[in-house]
Amino acid sequence: MRISFPSWIRNITGCLVFLVAATAICAAQEPFPGEPPPQQQPAQQQPQSEPAPPPPQQPQRNPLPPPLSDDQFATPTIRVNTSVVLVPTLVEKSSGDVVYTLKSKDFTLLDNGVKQDIRVDEDQDSQPLSLVICMERGRDAALEFDKFARLGPLLDLFLGEGHGEAALVVFDSRPIFLAGFAKDTSEISSDLQQLPQGDGGAAIMDAVGFSVDLLEHQPPDHRRVLLLISETRDHGSRHFNIPQLVERIGTSNTLVLSLAFAPSKAEIIDWGKGNTNGGNELNILAPLVMTINAMRRNTPKTLASMSGGEYGSFTRDKGFEDRVAEVANHSRNRYVLSFRPTDPTPGLHSIKVSLTQDYSAHVVARASYWAVKDAEPNPSQ
Repeated sequence: MRISFPSWIRNITGCLVFLVAATAICAAQEPFPGEPPPQQQPAQQQPQSEPAPPPPQQPQRNPLPPPLSDDQFATPTIRVNTSVVLVPTLVEKSSGDVVYTLKSKDFTLLDNGVKQDIRVDEDQDSQPLSLVICMERGRDAALEFDKFARLGPLLDLFLGEGHGEAALVVFDSRPIFLAGFAKDTSEISSDLQQLPQGDGGAAIMDAVGFSVDLLEHQPPDHRRVLLLISETRDHGSRHFNIPQLVERIGTSNTLVLSLAFAPSKAEIIDWGKGNTNGGNELNILAPLVMTINAMRRNTPKTLASMSGGEYGSFTRDKGFEDRVAEVANHSRNRYVLSFRPTDPTPGLHSIKVSLTQDYSAHVVARASYWAVKDAEPNPSQ
């Protein structure tokens, strides 16, 4: 027989069951008599993070010397006597091999179209060499600083085994004579590692004019090489204009080797072959205005052609190092032809050098010089 209880009795019974269960649970958590109270577990300590290492210290840059003053540019330059003209000449096969052991009889040299008597100076590699690195740091040059920093160890390719010395000129809107001539190039290497960015100028002509003057003050038995690393157009020169620089290069026996970055897309570069507008020399037979126009379009290229040097561009790190190594090798393996002009008429003279025999080789030679009033005609003529 089923007994039915009222709902209030069922509710009281449920509460009693809950209280008994809760009491049992609490009793289970209490220690027995004589048992030590449970030890509280220490709060888990968060592992302490190690202090962050201090940021790496940037190498302290030495302050640059002040830019050249107007008075330094106003210093009279050395007047080179053009009674003897030196013509650096590279003879190279299409394979890139340099042709050696040529004599005077193997060359023909024309000065304004007139054949000249020439001599070939031998053992040029044993002559001391004075090198000026003329490097842009203005405008967009900072994008190339990682490449420039690799130049230091390559300078020994120019200087040989203690036979030369190098100096460093850097420029933006104004040139700075950063490192004087020295056989040890460690100072130059250090300067290139921490070269600060310049302003928005690129006074190529001012920097080249000053660098050429530095080289002309070197001992007369030194070969003179200017390594120009810059963009292709001048921006902001105030002390040398184009005609003045054409004359300055023309009166100097300085070999200009030019490496350019960011060349114009329309420019076709034939590296190391002296190829300017399809020929192997700049067309100096044309009026002087042709040279001036060429200088406006591409200053480093025109300077290299006038002096018998080389011109090329680079875009990659390896490309820059390869270019430097190539021009360094060529700078030490050029013939130096010399002659006394039969016609010392002042002004720009064109030079054309060719080979008397077919050696399947290409000639890169000085394309012009500037005769000054103190030059004397060849007395044997």
